[in-house]
Amino acid sequence: MTRAVTSSRVPWSRRLLGLPVTRGHGRFITGNLIDSLAYGMLLPLGLLYFTTRRDLPLASVGTAVTVGQLGALPVVFVAGRLLDRHGPKRLTVVANVTGAAGFLSFLLAERPWQIACAYLLVQSGVNTYYTAHRTLILYVAPTAERRGWFAFTGSLRNIGIGAGALLAAGALALSGPSALTWLVVTAAPLYLLAAVCFAGVPVHRPSDGTASKEPTRGKRAHGKPDHGHPAVRRRSGAGDTRRYLLLVTANVPFVLSQAMLAVLIAVYATETLGLPAWSASLLLVVNTVMVSTLTSPLTAHMAPRQPRHTMALGHVLLVGAMLAFAVPVLPAAVLPAAGSAARPALVVGIVLFSLAEIFYAPAVGELSVTLTPGAARGGSQGLYQLSWSVGNIVAPVLFTSLLSTDPLLPWAVQGVACLAALAALPALRSPAPPDGGKRA
Repeated sequence: MTRAVTSSRVPWSRRLLGLPVTRGHGRFITGNLIDSLAYGMLLPLGLLYFTTRRDLPLASVGTAVTVGQLGALPVVFVAGRLLDRHGPKRLTVVANVTGAAGFLSFLLAERPWQIACAYLLVQSGVNTYYTAHRTLILYVAPTAERRGWFAFTGSLRNIGIGAGALLAAGALALSGPSALTWLVVTAAPLYLLAAVCFAGVPVHRPSDGTASKEPTRGKRAHGKPDHGHPAVRRRSGAGDTRRYLLLVTANVPFVLSQAMLAVLIAVYATETLGLPAWSASLLLVVNTVMVSTLTSPLTAHMAPRQPRHTMALGHVLLVGAMLAFAVPVLPAAVLPAAGSAARPALVVGIVLFSLAEIFYAPAVGELSVTLTPGAARGGSQGLYQLSWSVGNIVAPVLFTSLLSTDPLLPWAVQGVACLAALAALPALRSPAPPDGGKRA
């Protein structure tokens, strides 16, 4: 049983930085860092590997990658069933082993159908990992520090991905395209090492029952008995399902915004606004540094207590970011000096965008496993992960099509989507209990 750590026993520096108590969690922390390091080293370079090392046309490789990713979509539901049967720790280990096998298969893939199979393995590992990972945090973190751990693991992931990307860039700068093969050979053992770390993570079932294998019958989400008729309980279950579906739907604009960072911002800055390539890279660096260093302290000291209120703040910040990104392409009749404001507008946009990610991501991660009695179960987690997987597949086509039609459209569409999600968030509030108690 994990005992709560009182604030008087926590060092002032840890409280200032908003860090959870990490003693006893070394394997979990190391596993997260190694997994994200391997991810950052190679996954963004898959297209480059197959076009340069296999001398295949970009269109063929792109189609093969998309087919592999689409084929891995149903894996989230299989992973959900395995999550209920075997628990999140074992499933996380399986996910890392699958990722290692997928990257090793890059070495054997020479034709488009083989590339599709390789990406099917890689994406299956990614989908399985994220289906299990949020529930694994429940089994690792004390209840009182739950959102702090969601914030901390998000920071770890950004640090690992950033370090992996830097290592890959250094290797390519020193050795050229031949370094891609060595990156593949290195990434696979890293995934296996992460699997070993996760296999040794000590876990405990959460004391508040949020990770129960079955939703507790006859009880509401906050653990008090439900004295109503069975029909009332059935209506309550249907209401929980609707609320979880609403959470998944309201999260889609944030999913697309995260894909927007990788897909759209660099093209927009260089091709549409004519800025140098380094300026696009600088925007990504600003985002990585802010999210890596500020997520834990801002979550601990400035985020609203209720996760749905923090999600609302995140959507408001995203709307502001979309407005800032749109400033350089506004018509002269609206803003005469719009063109000359490109650089400051992009800086303001990326700062607001990063703040939105800092506040929103830990809150939605926590709510995805605590909103309803069955939120941490495999079916709910598979559905939640499906929204991320589909969003990441749809985003490149969606945003590039909108940008090619009108450079203002991507920001306008995304801003409206965030406003719609913001309007829907009050409905996530749990229904008032019949005994007059407070709503969650």
